[in-house]
Amino acid sequence: MAEKEQTVTINGKQYVFNDLSDNAKAQVNNLQFVDRQIDEAKNQMALLQAARQFYIGQLAKEMPADNG
Repeated sequence: MAEKEQTVTINGKQYVFNDLSDNAKAQVNNLQFVDRQIDEAKNQMALLQAARQFYIGQLAKEMPADNG
């Protein structure tokens, strides 16, 4: 069974990864790394926002009741 060639899509056009220059391959790898970092940052932000909302809820429970 033949292996399918790995392709990358740049500006809407597909390219065979192995046909790219070494520099282009390096840039594709750099982009993939940055995209992973962005995804991790988004996940971290979602976690931090959820934690913040939890702490706000916990703080609200500790506040004195409004007797006014």
